[in-house]
Amino acid sequence: MILENKLGITEQIELAKAEEKISKQQAKQLFDSGDITNVEVGTFAGLAYIHAYLFSDIYHFAGQIRDVNIAKGNFRFAPLMYLAVSLKHIDTMPQSSFDDIIEKYVEMNIAHPFREGNGRATRIWLDLILKQELHQVVDWNLVDKEDYLSAMQRSPIKDVEIKVLLKQALTDQINDRALFMKGIDVSYYYEGYSEFKTEEL
Repeated sequence: MILENKLGITEQIELAKAEEKISKQQAKQLFDSGDITNVEVGTFAGLAYIHAYLFSDIYHFAGQIRDVNIAKGNFRFAPLMYLAVSLKHIDTMPQSSFDDIIEKYVEMNIAHPFREGNGRATRIWLDLILKQELHQVVDWNLVDKEDYLSAMQRSPIKDVEIKVLLKQALTDQINDRALFMKGIDVSYYYEGYSEFKTEEL
């Protein structure tokens, strides 16, 4: 089923290309314009701001809590009836240590509050928390796609793997533009998008 979109696209491959190109341009603008400093760090409101920034030219639901239940493979994300409560809880979770931050990230991933684009928006959100609290960010280039996806898949039951994986990829290059742009590319690659380089858009 193709997602209803503002571009009037009815072909899956064409939509994927357009979505990648437009939202990567937006991710680049988020950084270059300084709008990234407007994000409320560590809250759902902050995540919704990032999501709307990336996807509002493409989807009507950008930045809005989903109104359907969603799953990936055998994993069902937070049921709709508990989603609002779950997001309120995540807002109150501590974020002062690395472990706290990753636990909060895992909970937000389980919530999966949007219809589409959760992973890409939430990885930017995660980096902003790490940046504010620990003065570090993830160098996503150092995080292998398969290792990341399998660690995230297991994280609701056991979050040790994802903690180890991300901890060894931390860097203090928190304002490095090239690192941010490459990180966006890797983040999109995890989701199967690798047609465009953010830096070149």
